[in-house]
Amino acid sequence: MAGHKLLFIVDDDPFINLLVVKRFTAEGFRIEAFESGEECLKALDRHPDLIILDYLFMPKDGTAMNGMEILDRIREKKPDTPIIMLSGQENGEVVLELARKGITDYIIKDNSLLDNLHNSIREHFERES
Repeated sequence: MAGHKLLFIVDDDPFINLLVVKRFTAEGFRIEAFESGEECLKALDRHPDLIILDYLFMPKDGTAMNGMEILDRIREKKPDTPIIMLSGQENGEVVLELARKGITDYIIKDNSLLDNLHNSIREHFERES
């Protein structure tokens, strides 16, 4: 399933990026990690098969876009790219808003993050094939 699929992970927490890169590289995916949504947007011409995007960014300089803004920009440039949102909190209104924007899945950052992400990615690519 993983084959040559390219996944982007976009999270301002380098530890989360490292965990995702290690886990999914081991599963045969190509992974590129970004610590800002702006970096991800610049790389969209590499045509990722799926983007894992953090909902909340803590900009170091106060200028970075949050995950919702990045999601909107990705939708403008690559409307068909599947996106899995990560969040540290469960907020029903946010989840509904993201669902309206057509995200593939919404995963809470907890101790099951990597397993939940694995299941979500697997289900997505199984549906696609």
